[in-house]
Amino acid sequence: MDIRVLKYFLAVAREQSFSVAAERLYLSQPTLSRQLRELEEELGKPLLVRSSKGVSLTEEGMILRARAEEIVELMDKAEKEVKQSGEEIKGMIYIGAGETYAVKLIADTAEHLSAEHPGLQYSLYSADGSDVLEKLDKGLLDFGIVFQSVDTSKYNSIELPLKDRFGVLVRSDSPLAKKRTVSLSDLKGQPLIIPRQPNHNSMFLESIGIDEQTVRVAAQYNLVYNGSVMVKEGMGCCICIDRIINVTGDSNMCFLPFSPPIEVGCSFIWKRSAVFSKAAERFLEQFIRDINE
Repeated sequence: MDIRVLKYFLAVAREQSFSVAAERLYLSQPTLSRQLRELEEELGKPLLVRSSKGVSLTEEGMILRARAEEIVELMDKAEKEVKQSGEEIKGMIYIGAGETYAVKLIADTAEHLSAEHPGLQYSLYSADGSDVLEKLDKGLLDFGIVFQSVDTSKYNSIELPLKDRFGVLVRSDSPLAKKRTVSLSDLKGQPLIIPRQPNHNSMFLESIGIDEQTVRVAAQYNLVYNGSVMVKEGMGCCICIDRIINVTGDSNMCFLPFSPPIEVGCSFIWKRSAVFSKAAERFLEQFIRDINE
């Protein structure tokens, strides 16, 4: 299976049109169509449904798209690292993290390295812990920041000194906004907007001690900015961590920390078997030095 043809397939899947994909790939439409028919013959499965309305994916096509995206991304990463190898330390460093103020530590190290190594660049992938671990395992990320416990047989880890504080984001006209802090009992009967949990909706509520029978989950979010928009529109109050959404100035929202405090720490991790580029090696060296200092 040719990586070039996989890129052609992804272009058609993305554009849902042979003509648009061919234009973007600087190919003729007959050439592109022939390449993908040969790919289907090679795999022995139909990948595309062709109609007058455009192109859609078969079940097999959807499976291939998911894997092809990973293959192409990994190939592009490897190609860049090989081309950027040499005496000069430069290139992309790939880091995955959930929404956390601890990303500040990444930015601090990047700033410390900027004068000495101006050719360093950073690709920050925002996702929940399970997604970060999956991409880390596949070699698509160099490092990750995760909240959950770490399998030390698979990963090296550094416990980060910054902790995130949980609380509730509410509109300024909410009755809760008159408080300085909120207790879990204050949330009884309140419509809640909570972080998305991939396995069980109640996992997050249980982890911070809320009985899901006493509250109503109005919505879940993956990115807290989206949760904040729901708060602005009056859908409910959003359980989140501090210092992510700006509540100063003309913001019509406020953040109320829990009392007693609910805090969560996180870890900076990387695979024990990882083979790093010079850029990633230099970043890790500086990051450890910065944390220790």
